[in-house]
Parts: sequence; structure tokens; C-alpha cells
Amino acid sequence: MKGIFLRLAVVAACAAATLVAVTPASAADETLRFGVAAEPYPPFLTKTPSGQWQGFEPDLIRALCEQMKAKCEIKEVAWDGIIAALQSNKIDLIFNSMTISPERQKVIAFSRPYYETESTFVGPKGVKLTYSPDGLKGKIIGVEGSTGDAEFIKRSYGKTATVRIYDTQDDCNSDLVAGRIDVMYLEELGILDFLKTKDGAAFELKGPGTVKADPAVYGDGVGAGIRKSDTALKQRIDDAINQLHASGKYTQIEKKYFSIDIWPR
Repeated sequence: MKGIFLRLAVVAACAAATLVAVTPASAADETLRFGVAAEPYPPFLTKTPSGQWQGFEPDLIRALCEQMKAKCEIKEVAWDGIIAALQSNKIDLIFNSMTISPERQKVIAFSRPYYETESTFVGPKGVKLTYSPDGLKGKIIGVEGSTGDAEFIKRSYGKTATVRIYDTQDDCNSDLVAGRIDVMYLEELGILDFLKTKDGAAFELKGPGTVKADPAVYGDGVGAGIRKSDTALKQRIDDAINQLHASGKYTQIEKKYFSIDIWPR
């Protein structure tokens, strides 16, 4: 997961984009602000040249807001400042593939998980490597910073391999293509579109490492980040997520983007 998780952006670009939802007159004075990073993360989140948000998470936000009968807005926030933006009331929720990790739970609350996926190594086709700390000894592993994946790789592989941290996944992908890193590690569903491109055609999924993912890093799936004081909002989001799954709407959105079920088990 990004996700299983904490992506890093260097420049804070706080430009708001409106998300239309069905809103009755009784809720007209309520606007829930969903914070996301500007960095594209297909198929979960992308922004078109015209400023429209697309992907699994924007579609899920729309469905949640319709379920809650709330007016909503998506706001861009630099990833490395997204928790601070929540705590300073610039946004009301973080909805951006953020893993529910023990460290994050010290400072913010989370909704129930709304998806869960696995992470994987990606490397050149035909290159045989053992994806354990000893097997990757001396290799260069690329990973996006401020993510659970980065924490896992540093903890498990940092003593034997060189770990190179990137501000964005696009930068990491570029260095893999250029041969500046040997492999990279990231959420599986976040790389499938890249592998279909001309640049990504020479690479493939290599599978998870032999070291079991650290529960202290990966936590309990991906959820919406919420201020600890907003207990009523947490309950509303939890209820709406459960209701969307029970009604089949969640599955309908999920199948639009994925060939596998990512509902947390």
C-alpha cells in the first residue's frame, strides 16, 4: 500500500478544485474539504489538464459525499505538509492513499480502511535477483519518500543495500528507466499503468521481498485521515464507507479501475 502510504512533495501548491456532490438545502452550509497531493497516482488519483479530478479516490469521494448528503471540495496540499494542513484546519480529511500506521495514529485519527493492497519490487525483465536483504546486497533500491514502503525498505534493506529516496514516484520511475537504480519498491496497483507505457515495457513486477512486511509500518490498510477531535465526522465517514460497500456502489467503482478486489479483509 502506499500505500500501502506517506508520499513527499517539495513544493506546496495549495490550489482548490471543486468536487460536485448531491447536496440538499439542509446541508448547504456544510462543505467537507478533502485534502490530496497534486502528484499523479494513477489509477487512484490524477488531475486532467482542465483541472478535473479522476481516479478511484475522487470517484469514491463523490460517492461518499452523495451518501452523506454533503457538499465537498478537493483541495491540493503538498504531501509532506498534508497532516499539518489537517491539524491546522485547512482541510477536514486526508483522502490520498494514506496507510493507517501506528506512528500516524499518534497524531491523527483514521476512518475504517477503505482499501488494502500489497507492495512489490519492480525491476528489469530477465534479471534474476533474490529479493531478500542478502540477495539485494550492494544494489540500489529506489522508493518514494514519506511512505510506508520507504520505512519498510530502510528498516529491512538499509543495512545491505543503498536506499535512494525520491520526492515523487515519477522521479523514481525515471531513474529506473535510466539505470540509476537496480530495482524499486512500491504499491503494486500504483505501477501497473507505468508498466504498460513505452518506458515501462522493459520492466516487470518481481514480487514481494522475503522479509514479511512490518506491521508497525504498514498498519491496517488505507483510511481517511481525520482530526482526533472530529469523532462525529469519523463516524459519518465510517458509516458511509460501510453503506457504499453494502449497497454494491463501492464494488462498482472498484471494478472501473481494478481487476482485483481491494476491499480490506
